[in-house]
Amino acid sequence: MPSPTTRAYSRYALAAMELLGKMIRLGRLRRKLTAQELAERVGVSRSTLQRIEKGDPKVEFGLMLEAAAIVGIKLFDEDEKGVMALSERADDRIALLPKHIYKAGTQADDDF
Repeated sequence: MPSPTTRAYSRYALAAMELLGKMIRLGRLRRKLTAQELAERVGVSRSTLQRIEKGDPKVEFGLMLEAAAIVGIKLFDEDEKGVMALSERADDRIALLPKHIYKAGTQADDDF
């Protein structure tokens, strides 16, 4: 089955990505970093950083988070240790879930 050529995003998701991009750009300007300097610190090209700052949904989310961290955008109320603790608690909860969920197969029609 061919993959879809376009991906539909909700208005909420698009607005959130655009807002994060604007916050990254504002954080970069407040820290007096050039686009090239921030791009090098994130480990991407300047054009990718421009896409991050525009909130392009095709950019890897991890890159957006890294750029946000570098310019000092606090995405969570917790500090770094608190976020790690929250992550560990989430891992404990996930460990209780089954590793695989199988869909019920179709019943074979064996009534001859």
